[in-house]
Amino acid sequence: MDGKCLCGAITIRTADKTSLEGCHCGMCRRWGGGPALSVLCGSDVQIDGFERLKVYKSSEWAERAFCSECGTHMFYRLLATNEYFVPAGLFPNEIEFEFKEQIFIDRKPSYYEFANQTLKMTEAEVFAKFASIHT
Repeated sequence: MDGKCLCGAITIRTADKTSLEGCHCGMCRRWGGGPALSVLCGSDVQIDGFERLKVYKSSEWAERAFCSECGTHMFYRLLATNEYFVPAGLFPNEIEFEFKEQIFIDRKPSYYEFANQTLKMTEAEVFAKFASIHT
């Protein structure tokens, strides 16, 4: 499955994935102007156009990247596990994603609401889940 930025300078290739996650944390909303809707691609990701990628370490545990030409958000990556979360919008419209999970649900502002039935995790639940994976 191939995703690309607006200008086409960067392409991300990953195995076919259909599970979609929404993140309501303050950093994701500040980064993209709303909740991040991402596909968990694992660590098996190939990036073409890497020289145009701009990477920003947004926390002690993760980094975010964007295209230096057009500004498209390309990924959020967990440093400890090398897992990539890639914005769903990079991939073709024909892919039928299934919206399965919302994280940082207790950080979601009141001005929007998704109608999809998903697993919902609070900030404390998310940090507990990742702490158990990384210890």
